[in-house]
Amino acid sequence: MDELKPRIDSLGDVLNLQNLKSELTGLEDKMSKPDFWDSQTESKRVLERISSIKSTICAFTALKNKFEDLYTLVEIANEEEDLSVLDELKAQFKEVVSDLEGQTLSTLLTGEYDSENAILTFHSGAGGTEAQDWVEMLCRMYMRWSEKHNFKVKVLDFLDGEEAGFKNISILIEGKNAYGFLKGESGVHRLVRISPFDASGRRHTSFASIEVVPEISDEIDINISPDDIKMDVFRASGAGGQHVNKTSSAVRLTHIPTGIVVACQNERSQHQNREMAMKMLKSKLVEIKEREHLDKIEDIKGVQKEITWGSQIRSYIFMPYTLVKDHRTGFEVGNVQSVIDGDLDGFMNAYLKNSVKG
Repeated sequence: MDELKPRIDSLGDVLNLQNLKSELTGLEDKMSKPDFWDSQTESKRVLERISSIKSTICAFTALKNKFEDLYTLVEIANEEEDLSVLDELKAQFKEVVSDLEGQTLSTLLTGEYDSENAILTFHSGAGGTEAQDWVEMLCRMYMRWSEKHNFKVKVLDFLDGEEAGFKNISILIEGKNAYGFLKGESGVHRLVRISPFDASGRRHTSFASIEVVPEISDEIDINISPDDIKMDVFRASGAGGQHVNKTSSAVRLTHIPTGIVVACQNERSQHQNREMAMKMLKSKLVEIKEREHLDKIEDIKGVQKEITWGSQIRSYIFMPYTLVKDHRTGFEVGNVQSVIDGDLDGFMNAYLKNSVKG
């Protein structure tokens, strides 16, 4: 507990709560003015910032109160030499440490789009059914991670595998800092296991790639020439009732200059699917522009190549031993099943800390 106190004080200094409170007062003054709602874009930006500041202040205040209450309980237990509460105090201590680490990591998310929602697209590699099943496992893993963080998940598009899983699938994860936490998950993920699809019970290695881009808000103006976009409509696949089967409401957009293809089929109408697909395309173009350090979208040249299967960022090994290892940070976990069930924070934290050091 004594070692935690300076870390909590340091977090308070980094957050600069006094400045945040002053900014909040200024924004609330602005909100009270008669012309506040004249500009919807500006009023929305202010409301979002107010919500973000309040969330930061409340989270830190709750952490500090939790720490101080626990410190008092530890002091009382020490004085009375009461070991019966030790397990309960240990559990509460673990909660405080987890909360502190989560808030500290949030201070590392300073990228322009880190606070945005995230769009994840999964692609199966070579290996047919085995790789397609791996895509479904990975998608479920990130859905479980999202549930643990109270983030919303929405399936945007998918193409079923031949026997199981998906050839590819795109999902939207909505929540504060979703992209900031998930951006390091982009890359090739390798699975080693005894294949349930192999009657001989042999060990198989499968690959899938994940592409992570921020969902670009409507306020960010991106000019894409209509001549650069080819649009195809098709019938949505999978379960969806009569509406899905009878209408060609799904939309596929191809950005001709780069060869980037996006699709959306899970909205209710062709118009909504096109709108979401357009947002996905803009998000991918902005992410590439940022990654390649280009001045404008038009500077992106040529087809964006798929990630090569030899450059995996992480391996998930079920046989002959159990291990999940990130090849960039060296972080590893022996309990593969807990990772597959969404316990990914350790990997994300290691990546963020490593990025800051770099």
